[in-house]
Amino acid sequence: MMLKQITEKTNLHPRNLHRLRYDFALLVENCPELKKYIGINEHDIETLDFSIPDAVKTLNKALLTTYYGIQKWDIPENYLCPPIPGRVDYIHYIADLLAESNNGVLPKGASVEGLDVGLGANCIYPLLGNASYGWSFVGTDVDEKALANCSQIIANNPKLIDFISLQLQLSSRFVFKNIITPEDKFAFTMCNPPFHSSELKAEKAALKKLSNLQGQKVTKAVLNFGGQNAELWCEGGELGFIKQLIYESAKYPMQCLWFTTLVAKQSHLSSIYKTLNKVNVVTTKTIAMAQGQKNSRMVAWTFLSEEQQKEWKFD
Repeated sequence: MMLKQITEKTNLHPRNLHRLRYDFALLVENCPELKKYIGINEHDIETLDFSIPDAVKTLNKALLTTYYGIQKWDIPENYLCPPIPGRVDYIHYIADLLAESNNGVLPKGASVEGLDVGLGANCIYPLLGNASYGWSFVGTDVDEKALANCSQIIANNPKLIDFISLQLQLSSRFVFKNIITPEDKFAFTMCNPPFHSSELKAEKAALKKLSNLQGQKVTKAVLNFGGQNAELWCEGGELGFIKQLIYESAKYPMQCLWFTTLVAKQSHLSSIYKTLNKVNVVTTKTIAMAQGQKNSRMVAWTFLSEEQQKEWKFD
């Protein structure tokens, strides 16, 4: 019992399947190519070198196959490789949020539809959301190559074809415009916004991360680790993107139960709350989370009254 207390990742959501150490024997059984990346650390414990991009990507393949039934997952070179435990946490916290409007019951099934803003090439949130709760998704992005890869992932997993649809956002100036139609009703939107305000800042952060992982200074970024420009930075950075998200959400107040976004920098919260007040949201919630080794949080808002929230139909 003491061993579990030591190794359990208590900062992850209680329903997260990855709170304990990775079962490498099970993962290798489902994804044999992972074996070559597994080694023994100074504490005589099996581990992975997370500074090697292919090792991280192969671990993702193994996790998605073993725990979520996803086959042949892959991403193109230079695209963001997401940490599965942190990403699925976002899904679980959204489920908790929706349950508050559903008599405490976690809503499941395809009638619960989410909108993933900035899907990326990895398609990770729709994959995890569908596997965990049976939800359906619309995934949007400004990057055609990213969406093409998501389409390939879905084609490799035909059971997902009826649950995940992809939509190209034709203008990087907008988030919901040209995406949400008058007929749409989304239980939630979700977003992991670009963090940095310039390509230079994104590159410096990537080098710092690699240096920390390798325990020595790294001066050149490694392929597959950083991510594409649209994934990592935009004008105005995280705060600018989230403000745009909020202002546009006000144009679709009755078409979504909960708008949500991840917020990496706590210092941005004050400005985010002020913007939410400007557009007259009814309720705002901030939920603490852990994304990898960093503290993060989900900010959620709705324009629906408490009565309207309770009346929302999930089936």
